[in-house]
Amino acid sequence: MCLACDTKLSAESLDEFGGRYLDILNHGALAVMISIGYRTGLFAAMRKAGPATSHELAETAGLHERYVREWLGAMTCGGIATCDETSSVFSLLPAASASLTGSDGAENLAYLAQYVAMMGSVEDKIIDCFHRGGGIPYSDFPRFHEVMAQDSAQTVVGALFEHILPLVPGLALSLHNGIDVLDIGCGRGKALLAMAKQFPNSRFTGWDLSAEATRDAANEAHALGLTNVRFEVRDLSDFDKTAPSADFNLITAFDAIHDQARPDHVLAGIRRALRPDGVFLMQDIGASSNVAENRDHLIGTLLYSLSCTHCMTVSLSQGGLGVGAMWGEQMTREFLTNAGFSSVARHTLPHDIQNYYYLVKP
Repeated sequence: MCLACDTKLSAESLDEFGGRYLDILNHGALAVMISIGYRTGLFAAMRKAGPATSHELAETAGLHERYVREWLGAMTCGGIATCDETSSVFSLLPAASASLTGSDGAENLAYLAQYVAMMGSVEDKIIDCFHRGGGIPYSDFPRFHEVMAQDSAQTVVGALFEHILPLVPGLALSLHNGIDVLDIGCGRGKALLAMAKQFPNSRFTGWDLSAEATRDAANEAHALGLTNVRFEVRDLSDFDKTAPSADFNLITAFDAIHDQARPDHVLAGIRRALRPDGVFLMQDIGASSNVAENRDHLIGTLLYSLSCTHCMTVSLSQGGLGVGAMWGEQMTREFLTNAGFSSVARHTLPHDIQNYYYLVKP
């Protein structure tokens, strides 16, 4: 018997869900408009201009007024901005200004809305995958590494020296004296570049599947005059066989392992590439492997959605395991144990509601 079919829905429950569904539609649309506001510089223009007309904001941001005017309508109805009674002058709410421009010491969170827009851009291809299987390759996400670099700047680079590296006792001193460091899935290399600049006696290597991302990272290293860091294109699907033996004192992976085609092979290779007294520092999504235990996750819906439309599918496009972003702590620990690691400690950091930080030793 289908219990759901046998249950008579009340008008109140239908009305409640109807209201919630309208909120979903409005908030989904608002996320796309926040992404547009971030990318066009409109939030920064509103902060700079203060109360202003659409024409003044368009001039400040160098944009076409008609589009700015419509965007302001969405911001006002969405509770991000306010307007006067004549709908002529607009301003950001103080809390929105702080959160979406980084004013008053707050983090600029507007960049996160780009993930929602990115999901929509591949909807047709994802639906095709639902029917035929397989996945969507990285090449179909032209802005992914740009958005990830912005994400990394907030969750990793901004907290690297004060919060993340201190998780490993004595690591800062070792980096100061000089050690060999590898970053797996380095993207545009923001974390490595920061460390290479801070610790000139250490030697840094970054590997990523994206030729574009590693090229951008190498160009930035050259522009900064850094000679102790290098970036290479590397497919790590067979890293369990191709990893160098005991070459590195520290290996890092920031929000990268779950995206790999074969995270089991990557982790086995990391174990092989670490020196006996080395440390693997891994940032990855903080969640349970059990969906039921993620029901109250603050951003669980977003993370499962991003996994479906990016993390899982790029792995499957390479014939990989497709563990997904929400593979969870239980599966993570299982993979680390199977890779040959004997010590796994999991940490959380107050600045990062999205990730766990694993300290892993041979």
